[in-house]
Amino acid sequence: MSAVTVLLYVLGVLLAAVAFIFSIALHEVGHLVPAKLFKVRVRQYMVGFGPTVFSRRRGETEYGLKAVPLGGYVAMIGMYPPAEGYAAGVDSTGLFQQAVAETRSLEDEHRQPGDEDRAFYKLPVYKRVIIMLGGPLMNFLIAVMCITVLVTGFGTQSPTTQVSTVNECVVEVRAGDASADGQSQTSCDKTTPEAPAHAAGLEPGDTIVSINGQDVDTWDQLTSIIRDQGGKEVPLVYERDGQETSTVITPILTERPVQDDDGEPVLDNGDYVLEEVGFIGVSPRFDTVPQPVTEVPGVVVDSLNSVFGVLWRLPVNVWNTAVSTFTEAPRDPEGPMSVVGVGRISGEVAMTDRLEVKDKAATLVGLIGSVNLALFAFNLLPLLPLDGGHIAGALWEKVRRGFAKLTGRADPGPFDPLKLLPLTYVVVGAFLVMTVVLVLADIMEPVQVF
Repeated sequence: MSAVTVLLYVLGVLLAAVAFIFSIALHEVGHLVPAKLFKVRVRQYMVGFGPTVFSRRRGETEYGLKAVPLGGYVAMIGMYPPAEGYAAGVDSTGLFQQAVAETRSLEDEHRQPGDEDRAFYKLPVYKRVIIMLGGPLMNFLIAVMCITVLVTGFGTQSPTTQVSTVNECVVEVRAGDASADGQSQTSCDKTTPEAPAHAAGLEPGDTIVSINGQDVDTWDQLTSIIRDQGGKEVPLVYERDGQETSTVITPILTERPVQDDDGEPVLDNGDYVLEEVGFIGVSPRFDTVPQPVTEVPGVVVDSLNSVFGVLWRLPVNVWNTAVSTFTEAPRDPEGPMSVVGVGRISGEVAMTDRLEVKDKAATLVGLIGSVNLALFAFNLLPLLPLDGGHIAGALWEKVRRGFAKLTGRADPGPFDPLKLLPLTYVVVGAFLVMTVVLVLADIMEPVQVF
């Protein structure tokens, strides 16, 4: 490996690290800004955990960077309501009771005169939800910006009207065989009919200009006409080496898989759903084509569905990742990975000679967008200490107080996250185990890009 290659790899890793830290910093800004707008006293804005590397106080808030930049926090006064029961003076020696008392004591140490009406827990529920939702929404906005740049600037892979492959024959697709692929056959025997495109003289590299008297600009237009002209002789014009040539082609009427809106074959219990359509036996060349901004929402929704799908199966995915790390089982390239894995991919993309500079930039932008979508979705999980846990607690408080008012009962008071401290410890422990598993996997059994 040359010095230049190593340098590019390190540069890619550093770019990923900077993008990750920047995403965390903006996530915390998403909490900070609404908190200050709602007059909550914010004593600290920190990126990272552990010892403080750098900090500066501006006004009533200390801004800083800590040694381990794998997260961040905004420390607001009044995150926990006043103590009740044992924490308000009833002696208890229980492990969790002591932990609660110590946490609340640390909170009390930072309170100052005048904080009484600036505590987080005293805000209306909707304001608390806005503050806690601000962080994930910031990550979502970063992801949308990245996807917009990808879709409208770099473009997405789209089929063109230029021919990539020409099949020699047409192979029958059977409803009970979802593995058959008629467009992968490039040689014939006496039992299979010659493909119409091959019979008409089409070759890879030809660009189809028109068919049946209709100009075609997209692959979808072309295939739509072909599928409707099965068994009919139609004129076709194609361009080869700058010269247009006219020919006649007869799409063969054959059973082909029904396609969904994304062009994927529709399956029924693992079998193709077939329909009788015209077929000529060619496949398109794909180009990266910039798309209109109207395509962005669809890409965002598809990406979110993919991320939430991974989160839904997160425990199983982490287990499978652990199994693949310590056994011969292959690792799922679509599974979760740690920041170490993201850094490795960024480094590999930066140093490879298989991609043009534009493609490298597009890949890195997509990587940043994916990380921020993951941060958005992960932080919305209704588990403490995540933002989603605080949001769920605030909403539960609203429901509980509304029900008490409706039934004439006493106000149950604000939601107290410390009452769920044992569950919080379990969640934090699970996250630590998951992080260790994924980091080890990304070191010992990394996802291969190329």
